[in-house]
Amino acid sequence: MIPMSKIFRKLIVTFLLLQLLIISPSHAFAESEEAIFAGGCFWCLEHDLEELNGVVSAESGYSGGDLINPTYENHSGHQEVVKVIFDSDVISYKDLLKQYWINIDPFDNKGQFCDRGDSYKPVIFTSNKDQILDAKQSQENISVLLNIPMDQLKVDIIEAKVFWLAEKYHQDFAIKNPLKYNFYRKSCGRDNRLKKIWGEYK
Repeated sequence: MIPMSKIFRKLIVTFLLLQLLIISPSHAFAESEEAIFAGGCFWCLEHDLEELNGVVSAESGYSGGDLINPTYENHSGHQEVVKVIFDSDVISYKDLLKQYWINIDPFDNKGQFCDRGDSYKPVIFTSNKDQILDAKQSQENISVLLNIPMDQLKVDIIEAKVFWLAEKYHQDFAIKNPLKYNFYRKSCGRDNRLKKIWGEYK
């Protein structure tokens, strides 16, 4: 006959294991947050951000406009954007903002690098009050870092709208098409311009 103390200990262990199985997934999910950024070509911004430690995923898409079901051929009113899902225990929204800034040209709201037009202007889309405060604070921090007046920074900070996922062939474009991606990025002058603006910070 098994002593009652051993039965009790087994019940406790079983209960704790069940708690781990039930609580852990939801806890992990609660730590995941979302951020949406526009910064020129979504191939490039997606690739720059998805490599960061703590970023769970980065997806290219369209947002900012009112057109329903936008496509690459017709996304009038929308910007090319990247939706980032990140683990806030590993990388904070504030740290993600820092990485966003050094991967864009903050002085150009007519496009980014060789891509011109409204579709490519830089925008920080915020989804709650904390993100609004953090985004505005990051803007102030960048003006201090670059030693320029805030009004010289041409990045809009606006409330997030519906995110529309871009076509499948745009997702992970840099990984699936490295030669075409690297040729495009170099010929567009993205990295040269970033180095000129951010220098040692890049």
